[in-house]
Amino acid sequence: MAARNSLFIDTSGWMALLRADEPQHTEAVKIFDSSKQFITTNYVLAELIPLANSRGIPRDTSLKFVREIESSDLIKIVWVDTELHGQAMDLLETRLDKNYSLCDAVRFAVMREYGLTDALTTDRHFQQEGFVRMLE
Repeated sequence: MAARNSLFIDTSGWMALLRADEPQHTEAVKIFDSSKQFITTNYVLAELIPLANSRGIPRDTSLKFVREIESSDLIKIVWVDTELHGQAMDLLETRLDKNYSLCDAVRFAVMREYGLTDALTTDRHFQQEGFVRMLE
């Protein structure tokens, strides 16, 4: 598999990397290891902590994992500001037939802004927006 330039990592992608017993763990690690740079958002990290908790991962483990993500030179975290929030709201208003969340719309706006096509995610909404969902 050729190395990718940048890969967006969504909440489910981080979960698959964090937890070895996740069904997509092996594939997620393989994809992660074949990539060079990563992009995520602070909203994704905000979702990750309660998701990990709901799956029985100790809070200190998930917090340590997020701190590792935050300190990595390979991972760019896009922080949602007023402009990005507005772009996401605009997208939601044009997709009334979809049940996207505001967090979804932020992800899609970021992927478009950075010219990304591939996402480490299990979320089918990425495919609905024309992106490649890397995990089934």
